[in-house]
Amino acid sequence: YKEFFICMIVTTSLSLFQALADPSRLRILALIRQTELAVGELALILGQSQPRVSRHIRILVDAGLVARRKEGSWMYLSLAQAPFLESTLALVDRFERDNGPDPESHADIARIATIRAERARFAQSYFARHAENWDALRKLHVDDAAVEAAIQAALSPEPLGRLLDVGTGTGRMLELLAPHATRAWGIDRSPEMLRLARGKLDGGVHILPALLQGDIEQLPLSDESADTIIVHQVLHYLPVPERALTEISRVLAPGGRVLIIDFATHGRDELRDAHAHVRLGFSDAQMIAWLVASGISAELVQTLPGTPLTVKIWRGTKSAHTAGHSA
Repeated sequence: YKEFFICMIVTTSLSLFQALADPSRLRILALIRQTELAVGELALILGQSQPRVSRHIRILVDAGLVARRKEGSWMYLSLAQAPFLESTLALVDRFERDNGPDPESHADIARIATIRAERARFAQSYFARHAENWDALRKLHVDDAAVEAAIQAALSPEPLGRLLDVGTGTGRMLELLAPHATRAWGIDRSPEMLRLARGKLDGGVHILPALLQGDIEQLPLSDESADTIIVHQVLHYLPVPERALTEISRVLAPGGRVLIIDFATHGRDELRDAHAHVRLGFSDAQMIAWLVASGISAELVQTLPGTPLTVKIWRGTKSAHTAGHSA
């Protein structure tokens, strides 16, 4: 066994050094340390063809330095969660201190700024096209600032720990809460919404959340991996919300908290067609019963009356003795 482990260590070291031996791969590593980037964005920054960039990426992935994630038709790159990554990056930093930065590094930083500006323009364009619909819905309930203040109060003063925003949409909850988390994820089914969130969050929070495409009933996270879960104005889009709550319980760590923000029961049937609402709000008894059935004790935290829609905030805590539920 000793010889086997020595062989494994040597093989891993060789793979790492080979991966870092090419200047383009060092540039790629430096770029995705700044922000998550799509393959096409990297090709644009590097001034190389996508097939060539893809070959470099494959080598970095095989070495365990970079992780790939498909989002719609786009492939995004981020740093891998490898145990040796921190020490490897420290070696890269020391090499650059001793030998000077890559001559292309300043130009790369400027090109990343261009990519971020393009993401922001995309977000602004989307909101300009959909402003009328967004504004019409906002007029039906209490001001967003009041809701956000209530959300922050409902989570204080306990630490957020590992934060998950389910159905992150434009990323507003992450923008509000991720600065207080130790790690953060945002999950949404829509690649377009994730692009919006990326444009909003990129460079705006000190902990850059991982934005993942996924379904609320099959979250792409392991059991008990989140300490705080936010479900903001999501459940009324679902035909069977209790399935989502069971999946949320699976991902929530024992002792962790879930905060659900949604509408009280109402009779605005036109929202089905105008805004794709499937459920016309929820009663306290209904929401609390669903949470309890999924292994989460629950309470109504606050009622924010509006005209005609009332916003409700429910908070649940998973028992420290409750095992994760399967979806």
